[in-house]
Amino acid sequence: MSALIAEDEIDHEVAFVWLEDLDRLDYVRQSLDRLPTRRGRPAYHRDGRMVGYALLGPQAKPSRSSGTFRRRVFWLLPHDRDTDPDGLYATGAPAEAVDPRTLAPGSKGRKTERSEGGPPSTAMRELGITLPL
Repeated sequence: MSALIAEDEIDHEVAFVWLEDLDRLDYVRQSLDRLPTRRGRPAYHRDGRMVGYALLGPQAKPSRSSGTFRRRVFWLLPHDRDTDPDGLYATGAPAEAVDPRTLAPGSKGRKTERSEGGPPSTAMRELGITLPL
């Protein structure tokens, strides 16, 4: 889950490779996977589809015990909003989801009104409160 990803676990990221157009995605799920390499497209073994992944710089060290690298993988499930707009996540988003526009190498990203299926509530509008977009 994104809430469980610490900044120091992703500080060796140098770039992301996106496999889909981010303009059509309100959110992506992210996880830290143990992968055999710093770079290259990882194998994908979840339901749904991989939409992106992180590349690590040469300073990233493998685990002493497994020889693997922890890299972020971005993905979506068949019941996510992009394929089922009126489904489970018509509003709200999964715990591990973030707005892909808030992501950068070494930065966890965050939820936004867009990723949560906004628009802002009446109370938020009345108080002049907006979440990052």
